[in-house]
Amino acid sequence: MNGTTSFDIDRFQPRHFRWHAEERVGVITLERPERKNPLTFDSYAELRDLFRALVGVPSIRALVITGAGGNFCSGGDVHEIIGPLTRMDAQGLLTFTRMTGDLVKAMRACPQPIVAAVDGVCAGAGAILAMASDFRLGTPNARTAFLFTRVGLAGCDMGACAILPRIIGQGRAAELLYTGRVMSADEGLAWGFFNRLEPGERLLAAARGLAREMAHGPAAAHAMTKRMLHAEWHLPLDAAIDAEAEAQAQCMQTRDFHRAYQAFVAKQKPKFEGD
Repeated sequence: MNGTTSFDIDRFQPRHFRWHAEERVGVITLERPERKNPLTFDSYAELRDLFRALVGVPSIRALVITGAGGNFCSGGDVHEIIGPLTRMDAQGLLTFTRMTGDLVKAMRACPQPIVAAVDGVCAGAGAILAMASDFRLGTPNARTAFLFTRVGLAGCDMGACAILPRIIGQGRAAELLYTGRVMSADEGLAWGFFNRLEPGERLLAAARGLAREMAHGPAAAHAMTKRMLHAEWHLPLDAAIDAEAEAQAQCMQTRDFHRAYQAFVAKQKPKFEGD
């Protein structure tokens, strides 16, 4: 599943997580509930390859990522990842850290908005998966921790030092990344990490509802919004304004833009087709 041209989403059967798609929404479920859904070398790679492949899948217009059994993701599996890492040489370690970083790059590069549905434990690489998503819905039981320093590693993992301060602010991000402490659901909501909190029994339905809203919107415009939110991190204001002018001019050439105008004139709700 390394290329986008031959990827058949209708026949996709992942080995390391569950995948379900309906109503233009793909749902990724991390499913090792007995261990709080940790990641392995293989699941990192398979997630990375899926997000890369989805660039070429226009039938999927939004994504949900969640975990089974009342937890989101406990991070890298202690026995299947952490242990082997202690025995790797420098080149092997760098290969691994680049691969995990590539997962975040793939999430940010795929055009579909990603909704993270976070309940229970959301730690380490699991917190990174939530952070790298476009929306985060949590429950009052969500406990998020960027706990890398607690195992003797730096907080600068998989883009955390670049992305997290942009979500919750530099000072708050520094506290979480230095200390590795748990961020409560209420803190996450107040700080802007979570877009909103939902009761546990409603979390997945709320996440899928938000994803469906995105999926039935103007897909090209959403993809452009996602691209520019990422690209403009590095641009001075004048360059950002110029880049947005070019991006918006491209969107004005889409059929969805014309459909929206025609629907407005007819006093109807526009039906977006993504082109």
